[in-house]
Amino acid sequence: MKTITIEGQLRTDSGKKATRLLRSQQLVPGVIYGGKIEINFYAPATSFKDIVYTSEFMLADIMVDGSTYRCILKDLQFHKVTDELIHLDFLELIEDKKVIANLPLKFIGTPEGVREGGKLVTKMKSIKVKSYPRFLKEYIEVDIKDLQLNANIRVQDVVADNMEKLNSPKIPIASVTMTRQLKQEEATAAPAAAAAPAAAAAPATKK
Repeated sequence: MKTITIEGQLRTDSGKKATRLLRSQQLVPGVIYGGKIEINFYAPATSFKDIVYTSEFMLADIMVDGSTYRCILKDLQFHKVTDELIHLDFLELIEDKKVIANLPLKFIGTPEGVREGGKLVTKMKSIKVKSYPRFLKEYIEVDIKDLQLNANIRVQDVVADNMEKLNSPKIPIASVTMTRQLKQEEATAAPAAAAAPAAAAAPATKK
């Protein structure tokens, strides 16, 4: 599992004035919850770059006041005008407590329907699961090589060992649809196929 390390400082002052002072120094406040105590801290905005601006799922080891907390990112906030990062929420991982996380999906193989001329359409990039921290992973593999033309793979088809899937089981996550070219080819082929039996059944003309 990919893990980044963030070195933070314990936050002792709260309130809008203290928060504005931090942000003016390119420091971002955050909170760690879910453990024995709630930890309020801050760190340079650049420290969060790798975990914020990515679609990957990863862990964060946050070092504050001599202790290290293993966490996952749960929420973040951006300034409405400047789009600057202004706050983060981290959940501390406790081995005997289940957590909810969004894990990316990694599609494996070329669908049978694509080989026949269809187009793969991915409808979900991640699924929500509930599991113990030791079972979390960077992504969940989904084998799509047997996916046929005009067929779907749904949440219920995803194999996620030791995890409870929280999305509705019937939601499609990927499908193979017919391309415009294939539709045109089928439309052209249909009249020809219908004409062939008719021509074969027509009586022969006497000479």
